[in-house]
Amino acid sequence: MKYKNIKTLLNRGILTLTINRPEKFNALNSEILKELREAFIELLGNSEVKGVILTGEGKNFASGADISEFVGISFKEGARISENGHKTFDLIERSPKPVIAAVNGYALGGGCELAMACHIRIASHKAKFGQPEIDLGIIPGFGGTFRLPGLVGHGKAMELLLTGEMIDAHAAERLGLVNHVVKENDLIAHSEKMLEKIISKAPLAVASIIRCLNIGDNYTIKQREINIFKRLCSTGDFREGVSAFIEKRKPDFKGE
Repeated sequence: MKYKNIKTLLNRGILTLTINRPEKFNALNSEILKELREAFIELLGNSEVKGVILTGEGKNFASGADISEFVGISFKEGARISENGHKTFDLIERSPKPVIAAVNGYALGGGCELAMACHIRIASHKAKFGQPEIDLGIIPGFGGTFRLPGLVGHGKAMELLLTGEMIDAHAAERLGLVNHVVKENDLIAHSEKMLEKIISKAPLAVASIIRCLNIGDNYTIKQREINIFKRLCSTGDFREGVSAFIEKRKPDFKGE
């Protein structure tokens, strides 16, 4: 299958999926989420694919959700956005075939959540991570509220989510958000080497370990995030946060 916003390359059992929207810093819009979902459904049924590397074209992994899609959205539309993100990221996380995020450049908001949905994260030394949704008057809507504490611990996750602070690759490695940091030019090669080691193991055992260790497989927590996300989509603060982002100014939040 061919995709508009994703490039695919299958080599020796490793499928490299590249988000291909560099002119928009690989921001995740609804079309990309749909294509990612379709790509994972397709690869799960392809016996030639043994493992996956997920990365971004150009200088960024994924800079976040496409904020232009948030303008004027309703309570119901907020629920749809969050639910669609969860469907895609859950499919990635539950993949019985190992998935490595090769993170180049920015992985912010939805981009950070996408990386966290993968089983292992390898970062370029130029990578940056963060969940800046708080600056829009919203919360992460694609799993960030439970995958981040699962990786970095409750206290640090609370700090990162409440401040919207961005951290570099080495800080992310110290916290446990990423597994390894490598030079930019070595990113794909290092990811391939690790994936080759994993896919040389017993496939059923690999799939079972992934299933046992999945941290986001909790319906109640996911539904709570979706419910809060959609509720905040109807607030004046969210509308102000989105407007301020698009207009490149500081938001004036009113708490309403």
